[in-house]
Amino acid sequence: MLLRGVLILLAVVFVIWLLSARSRVAKRPRSVRQPEAFVRCAHCGVHLPRNDAIVDDGIAYCSETHRLAGPRETAER
Repeated sequence: MLLRGVLILLAVVFVIWLLSARSRVAKRPRSVRQPEAFVRCAHCGVHLPRNDAIVDDGIAYCSETHRLAGPRETAER
């Protein structure tokens, strides 16, 4: 009889702990990422985040190789 009471008490304490843990997780503020600006490589046309681009005289490139190659003449596609 005593063992049954202890088990019931432990089950009740566990359920209360579980519910309080869920409420703590629900109250945690979510981090919101701001949209990131994208640019287009002047050589190959790939779009990439501005922070990852290599910018030379205001012209964005996706890599050092494309910066050295320079902008590609674009024809209508």
